[in-house]
Amino acid sequence: MNKPGEAIRAEALAKTYAEGKLRTPVFDGLDLCVQAGETVAIVGASGAGKSTLLHLLGGLDTPTAGEVYVAGQKMSALSNAARGALRNKSLGFVYQFHHLLPEFTALENVMMPVLLGGAGVPEATQRAQVLLEQVGLGHRLAHKPGELSGGERQRAAVARALVNKPACVLGDEPTGNLDEKTAATVFELMLELNRAQRTSLVLVTHDRRLARKLDRVLELYQGKLRELAASEV
Repeated sequence: MNKPGEAIRAEALAKTYAEGKLRTPVFDGLDLCVQAGETVAIVGASGAGKSTLLHLLGGLDTPTAGEVYVAGQKMSALSNAARGALRNKSLGFVYQFHHLLPEFTALENVMMPVLLGGAGVPEATQRAQVLLEQVGLGHRLAHKPGELSGGERQRAAVARALVNKPACVLGDEPTGNLDEKTAATVFELMLELNRAQRTSLVLVTHDRRLARKLDRVLELYQGKLRELAASEV
């Protein structure tokens, strides 16, 4: 289970996909512990199971065996509603594609996690506006995603992930759809905000230049996580 100072923990995690008689194991007996405020990069070849691991850590998928603990709570012991509430409160998600709702403004998109958590509109508006100003979008509050550049949309997605001050942000190639300069800007912004809020960050990335900037780099290979030395990254 989670110990004091841990944001997220996976114990003996296994995932096997079944299709008819075919069984495809992704990993078996995988362990991971992320401390509060720690930043961790997960690298590995395409198809190694990196996104699957993030989905399990975020409670978006169910492991075949093993347990995931988020903010001290055992995910498998929670109802679907309780798991959703825990995700909203304690986890933030940033994907390669922003997944902003196109019919809503940047401000409204960032407000949604706060409203889902039970806060009123004035508090949600204030918290969303503060985050959007911090990511440089204070002048874009009323703009819808279609009116924003790719980098602006991803910065809004970062603000949405952090608006509830989660224990951990899970990022799945969050800069993979951006040009090199914009990717570096968004990445540095994520690190700056995570450190300011002391939020943990688990980031799946193919970009080892970015991975080197995090506290630890883990490689997912043949179903196991291995910590890489600086010379290996």
